[in-house]
Amino acid sequence: MTQQGAVLQGYNNELVKCIEDLCMQKEELNKQIQQAEEEKNKLQHEIQVLTEQLECVCENLAQKVASRNELDKILAETEAAYMKILDSSRTLLNVLKKEVGSLKHSPELKTN
Repeated sequence: MTQQGAVLQGYNNELVKCIEDLCMQKEELNKQIQQAEEEKNKLQHEIQVLTEQLECVCENLAQKVASRNELDKILAETEAAYMKILDSSRTLLNVLKKEVGSLKHSPELKTN
């Protein structure tokens, strides 16, 4: 019986050692899980901050594009109006030159 008790004690010691090893593995795994959760939370926070920054940049960009489009429209209208003024000025100048030219040829302006 003593021999069986010794064998049983040996099995018990191995079981205790296995259980202790499993507990140590569990503790190590718990530490790794906690670190991974902390890293996940940190990354989620960074994503949230970056998402908010992206939204601000997108809003700002949309406003700037709208302003640029409005300026493009104003410039196009201004350039078109300026071209009309230039065309009218050229027409006026041509008319004036013809009038002055015809006045030079008129008998009333000729000096005797």
